Amino acid sequence: MLSADWKQVHEGLEVRLVPAPDGEEVFILCRSAERQAKEQALHERFEKCIEEGLVKITGSCSKRRQKSGAVERRVGRLLERNTRAARLFNVQVEVDDQGFTQLRWTKVESWREWARRSEGCYLLRSNVIDWTPEELWRAYVQLTEAEAAFRVHKSDLQIRPVWHHREHRVGAHILVCFLAYVLWKTLAASCHQAGLGDEPRQVFEELSEITLVDVVLPTRNGVELRKRCISQPTEHQRILLQRLGMRLPVAQVAAPTEMRTSNLHRAKIAQQKSADGRTATEAAWLKR
Repeated sequence: MLSADWKQVHEGLEVRLVPAPDGEEVFILCRSAERQAKEQALHERFEKCIEEGLVKITGSCSKRRQKSGAVERRVGRLLERNTRAARLFNVQVEVDDQGFTQLRWTKVESWREWARRSEGCYLLRSNVIDWTPEELWRAYVQLTEAEAAFRVHKSDLQIRPVWHHREHRVGAHILVCFLAYVLWKTLAASCHQAGLGDEPRQVFEELSEITLVDVVLPTRNGVELRKRCISQPTEHQRILLQRLGMRLPVAQVAAPTEMRTSNLHRAKIAQQKSADGRTATEAAWLKR
């Protein structure tokens, strides 16, 4: 870790290639400044939670007699909830001559030093031995992006559950989800260019509050009027649209058109019985 042959992939990330003893594999040591700051903050927060919990348990033990088993279970639950810093504390539960349960704990400074040195560091393993450390790290990032794509399909795009049973319909469902993911990545690239980060999920949540409704007004003479109504964006939404270079559709009134008679036609067909007693609609469905 203290060697000088580290190579910088980008700002805040360094990698180092370490061949395996048998020469068939390589290990890539990585250390990230951003990840180091994140893990350090987590360790400090969990350490504070454990220390406050131990002080609280110690205070309750001094007020009244408690069974040592109950105190041990409380300590175990406390350490289980804060596993990131659990090994920093050496906790002992003892019973004195008067029957009071005593809780004694100390901090293991050797573990703190090990945690400080390993914060922000992680190890990659590969059987590709003729690539540079930068190429191996970027290939690893592509794998994480592929895993993220599957998560987006299952959560945001809701590709599952698939309610279709016919093969061509299942394929069409997957195709639509793939096209939706292409739009997702396009919006992510637009967010990156606009300085809004690489995650479009929050932008989707903000812009999803903008509603668009087509109001259809039928008239007695068989003509229907259509008017498009769009909600006014908030100041924050207006800034997002401006940064992304997007414009809302213009509210407009469509020209009068003849009223669609498809629904009336279907109602008339449903009233006509086929030869076997089924409606024409049912007979047409059974032919599929």
